[in-house]
Amino acid sequence: MRSAFVLIITLAVCQAAPPVVSKVEPPDWVVPKHDTTLRLLLTGRHLTGAHVEACKTLRASNAAASANGDYLFVDLSVPAGAGAGPCPLHISSEGGETRAPFAITAPVSDGARGFSPDDVIYLIMPDRFDNGDPANDDPANERGMLDRGKPRYYHGGDLEGVRRRLPYLKDLGVTAIWLTPVFDNANRLNEREQPEGQPITDYHGYGAVDLYAIEEHFGTLESYRRLIEDAHRMGIKVIQDQVENHTGPYHPWVKDPPTPDWYHGTEANHPNNTWQTWTLLDPYATPELRRGTLDGWFANILPDLNQDNPEVARYLIQNSLWWIGRMGIDGIREDTVPYVPRAFWREWTSAIHHEYPTVKIVGEVLDGDPALTAFYQAGHKGFDGIDAGFDSVFDYPLFYQLRKVFAHHQSPVLLAQLVAHDSLYPDAGRLVTILGTHDVSRFMNEAGATRDDLARAFTFLFAFRGTPLIYYGDEIGMPGGNDPDNRRDFPGGWPGDARDAFEAAGRTAEENKLFEHVRLLAGLRLRSKALRDGRVATLFSNEHTYAFARIVGDEHAIAVFHEGPESETVRIPVKDAGIANGARFTDALGELPAVQVSSSYVEVTVPAHSAALYVTR
Repeated sequence: MRSAFVLIITLAVCQAAPPVVSKVEPPDWVVPKHDTTLRLLLTGRHLTGAHVEACKTLRASNAAASANGDYLFVDLSVPAGAGAGPCPLHISSEGGETRAPFAITAPVSDGARGFSPDDVIYLIMPDRFDNGDPANDDPANERGMLDRGKPRYYHGGDLEGVRRRLPYLKDLGVTAIWLTPVFDNANRLNEREQPEGQPITDYHGYGAVDLYAIEEHFGTLESYRRLIEDAHRMGIKVIQDQVENHTGPYHPWVKDPPTPDWYHGTEANHPNNTWQTWTLLDPYATPELRRGTLDGWFANILPDLNQDNPEVARYLIQNSLWWIGRMGIDGIREDTVPYVPRAFWREWTSAIHHEYPTVKIVGEVLDGDPALTAFYQAGHKGFDGIDAGFDSVFDYPLFYQLRKVFAHHQSPVLLAQLVAHDSLYPDAGRLVTILGTHDVSRFMNEAGATRDDLARAFTFLFAFRGTPLIYYGDEIGMPGGNDPDNRRDFPGGWPGDARDAFEAAGRTAEENKLFEHVRLLAGLRLRSKALRDGRVATLFSNEHTYAFARIVGDEHAIAVFHEGPESETVRIPVKDAGIANGARFTDALGELPAVQVSSSYVEVTVPAHSAALYVTR
């Protein structure tokens, strides 16, 4: 009898434990332009049966706790124009009460700038670019994760390093930077994978453990904001890399999810990704077949978020909106787009465009099939009746052909045949064109590739439609195989480096030649509306040569690419492009003589493996 009495008393004490709140997500919100209802996620203990009240200007309602009491979902109504300032939350239950911080903050800028074909984007992996603040190399709570001698450890690059290299980027002609994710990642070595017999870190940023915090190796929210402000002052936009598909394997949710179906499966029992992205485009594929791609854990390691769960969807949408409003970013690069349901993308992109109409979003669809990439661009309704809403997608189909033509000297007819599929896109002019990214081996890793080959590829990139992107280090022809070799440190970004490639004196003659070529192309594009926004007209194509024009109003540019082993003279018809007889063009690259239109043709003698970019002014 006494034991039963003690048990009853013990249970009563447990049930009466006061609520504890360790985290509120989002932690604050920018003054809204219209009445807004947030869905807060409170993390802590003993939250079962808890009631939440906010300050007078806000109203909390619809509190719902997880089964174990570790999480509490709460609606928070925020009226339009709510005054900025602290608004702590009061959480009470039968066991007691506590308070948790929350605030309404002032907007940080007058609006996002977006990005467009007027821009030149530069992709940076912060950890591998420049070590601007050695004080964060080995944070107190993440000891032992820094080792430049190991390719999968942190190397020390950070946000301060990016900030101090903004003048270098400005000089190169860059107008927008895309940083791989800066979210807080695991605070310990990842022992699940052991390439080269080593534990690894999530230096790349794609293994988030806190979607509202900055990785300690990179800096703080304040240093991130400083970088964005300085970039804007220099006319450089900032594109943030976001991930809605998965979290890192060490996110606290993996062991203790807010709802039982927060992820697809559990750490111990989950589907592995089948990578069959073609099933998403196939109107005949069964839902079960598609689920292997949509629900599987990336690489069988990264926990796959369940966007069909309304709480998950709301959390992810609010998180994206929070980064835009609080940090003033201009655009979003979205990771692993095909592995997330298209219905979620419609909801996510619509919410962003509604709240921040000038923000632009580019999605990663890493596939060589233009039908699949086009499936996600805004303005394209698929067989499912859904418009995924992405302003742009990366032009990976073109990427693969550029490698074949310029690195391996295959026929440029491949380019003509590929871009003939541009009609699949609602707006091919808005694609982001690439020669490389952190997910593929570098151009210079292709067998036999030279910096002259890379220079011609860059010429095509800057002359053709779309928004060109430079992967850090490609402007000097850095080498690198597959991940992680393609993510080498930029030479000169660390004290004691043997050379400083951020300066001309620290580059070889070949590196300087390529750098100046890219710099020239960026400048030409900036000055030429035809190269930025002109329509494309395919003028000529044979086994060895491909020529196209860019046309806007009375401004014309003609690009000619020859991959034959010998010099060749070609007559390029230009009448249908609206170019009149007598029009004179000069090669902006300074390689070939000027030409003049005669009898509706331009006659050009092109050396073996060469490119020309003819402009009228």
